[in-house]
Amino acid sequence: MEWISQYGLFLAKIVTFVVVVAAAVLLVVSVTQRKSGRRGELTLVDLGEQYRNMQEDMQFARLQPAEQKLWHKEQKKKDKAEAKKAKLAVKNGEKEILKPCLYVLSFKGSIDAHEVESLREEVSAILAVAKSGDEVLLKLESPGGMVHGYGLAASQLDRLRKAGIRLTAAVDKVAASGGYMMACVADHIVAAPFAVIGSIGVVAQLPNFHRLLKKNDIDVELHTAGEFKRTLTLFGENTDQGREKFREELNETHQLFKDFVREQRPSLDIDQVATGEHWFGIQAKEKGLIDDIGTSDDLVIAQMKDRDVIGVTYAQRKKLIDRLTGSVAEGADRLLLRWWQRGQKPLV
Repeated sequence: MEWISQYGLFLAKIVTFVVVVAAAVLLVVSVTQRKSGRRGELTLVDLGEQYRNMQEDMQFARLQPAEQKLWHKEQKKKDKAEAKKAKLAVKNGEKEILKPCLYVLSFKGSIDAHEVESLREEVSAILAVAKSGDEVLLKLESPGGMVHGYGLAASQLDRLRKAGIRLTAAVDKVAASGGYMMACVADHIVAAPFAVIGSIGVVAQLPNFHRLLKKNDIDVELHTAGEFKRTLTLFGENTDQGREKFREELNETHQLFKDFVREQRPSLDIDQVATGEHWFGIQAKEKGLIDDIGTSDDLVIAQMKDRDVIGVTYAQRKKLIDRLTGSVAEGADRLLLRWWQRGQKPLV
């Protein structure tokens, strides 16, 4: 048994060493990034080039071995000729005629819409270089969440429209409540046939432990200045007056939501669709919530012939504690999204 204890001690030392080294590396990286003053990193990906490479790989895989050798020779000649042509153009002072650009953004929203911090950087980057004829495609997925967070996200998208840049929102899975608040800013909304759309409503709920605390002789004191500083509480006794004021605030928020959607899509019968209900893509098109049925993949591929298609992603620099706890928060968001989807629509 002695060798087992020694082996266990050896493993413990190895694990301790690995943890210490990993922590040191993370600390060095964190300090380096802090000194550089960079809050995050902007990544640009040529989606058109990616697609063409994939297409060539698929075509190459279907060739016979002899044909593959011939393809390689022809490809080398082609690359050499294009490089020579480009070099000659530069020598002669010729300017390359650039195609209009389609910038592709992805927004997968959480309950608190913290992704808006990256969205604002991506929008600012596009506005800094966008030219006449450029467009933006937003791949959107969100069941909604905090009003102020999604209100800011919608405002960031509105910056594109005010700058005269056409915005298309593509919904493959869900754009409900705050998600639809973002989508309706777009000039054009496209959704997959079974994507969940709508939920133009406002909801709030909280537990109240007053009776439980009272039963156990526990008092909670709440002091406020202002009649409606606190309408409903977790631990105090809620009043009918407080409940009425809380419902009034919900209705006011709902009206603001309706007015916002009406302003963005004036042809929409807002009273018919602002009931808090949501619909699948096909139904949403019939009601005027979206403009077309399709997927984001089809939209991207269709634009590649006439445009340069660039994916734009801004990754926030995370603090050490955020890196350690981030996966837990993301897991909670995914769990909430699953519960929402299962509770709102039948499973298929």
